[in-house]
Amino acid sequence: MAIPEMQPVESSCVAKIGYDAAAKEAYVKFLGGGLYAYRDVPAHVFDDFANADSKGTFVNTVIKPRYSVRKIGPAG
Repeated sequence: MAIPEMQPVESSCVAKIGYDAAAKEAYVKFLGGGLYAYRDVPAHVFDDFANADSKGTFVNTVIKPRYSVRKIGPAG
């Protein structure tokens, strides 16, 4: 499966985000970390993430605790 187009974001810990609507996967590329896909994320949750004032807080308090994850690759 191809990685969706990733958009750069203003964040102290998140570099880019993307969403695969067909697979309902949210992609997060962390600064100094890796690229991860969070499974079964509804579109409205990803939209909230994309519009959150703090991407790091949102991913840590909403996405990580609720959705399973797979590592795609290293940051780069």
